[in-house]
Amino acid sequence: MSKSSILTRNERYNRQVDQLLGELGAYSDEQLNQNPAPGAWSAIQTMHHLILSEEFSMAYVKKKLSFNPVLESVGPGTLARSFLLWAYLSTPIKFQAPKNVGSENLPEQVSLRDTAARWQAARAAWTEFLTQMPEEMSGKAIYKHPRAGRLGWMQTLSFFETHFGRHRKQIERAVKE
Repeated sequence: MSKSSILTRNERYNRQVDQLLGELGAYSDEQLNQNPAPGAWSAIQTMHHLILSEEFSMAYVKKKLSFNPVLESVGPGTLARSFLLWAYLSTPIKFQAPKNVGSENLPEQVSLRDTAARWQAARAAWTEFLTQMPEEMSGKAIYKHPRAGRLGWMQTLSFFETHFGRHRKQIERAVKE
């Protein structure tokens, strides 16, 4: 996998996030913070779940690389894990979020402006990291998803997009209810 392909995929995901943020600008902060049902996440809380997922993923990658590890190359096992993760996230079944990105770490009330700034900062951190990444790391599996295990860069971005797609529907339902 080439670095330019990774950067292209990252940019595609950035556009998806920006499009959603633009669309949500039509709603008030009150609407975006409204829980659609008891125990359900508001649109803003769902966005913060996605943000936390990306922030923790970046923190993991940076910490892992600080140890100068020997990295496994992306191979059939990595691709199989990515496919299983995609299938898992593509089902309509509701799953319990890992604790660090779950309900107890989501804000009760926050503005779209602050949420957008935080998400754009997370996306900028990923873009900067991937841009600075040496080409020889392009084919390495470094990110460790809590349920799927080690993934390569393209599989990590695929996870971000699939995860986003799953929760985008949840965000859209939350603002319509």
